[in-house]
Amino acid sequence: MTETLPTNPDERAAALRERLTPLQFDVTQHAGTERAFTGIYWDNHDDGVYRCIVCDTPLFSSDTKFESGTGWPSFSDAIDGAVETRTDSSHGMVRTEAVCANCGAHLGHVFPDGPTDTGLRYCMNSASLRLDTDDDGPESEPADS
Repeated sequence: MTETLPTNPDERAAALRERLTPLQFDVTQHAGTERAFTGIYWDNHDDGVYRCIVCDTPLFSSDTKFESGTGWPSFSDAIDGAVETRTDSSHGMVRTEAVCANCGAHLGHVFPDGPTDTGLRYCMNSASLRLDTDDDGPESEPADS
């Protein structure tokens, strides 16, 4: 699945529209949000590594996933260096946006109300993720398609 995306914004958008669903494109490229309790991973309990749907970078281990009751997959921590945060002041509020450190895809938001020692809740959109149940761990190379 790993591929080099065009650097030209129009060509990049066209390439992504060819392989992402409309929801995946909206979430990752326009900071959209899927409706709560509708994504494929909010209630998923399989072991593996959650990867960026755009560039296949490993983002979260299932070991850090927890039940938040929010309707979105929630994690207490990201794989080191995989997720960057930005201030998001859209919709009349200030939040912390989470993006893929490799490609900049919007993933969701981070809140300081997590139940573990990190104190964080990475509240992600299922549409921005792909669960790799065959992954050996965060250090493994991206899967070939």
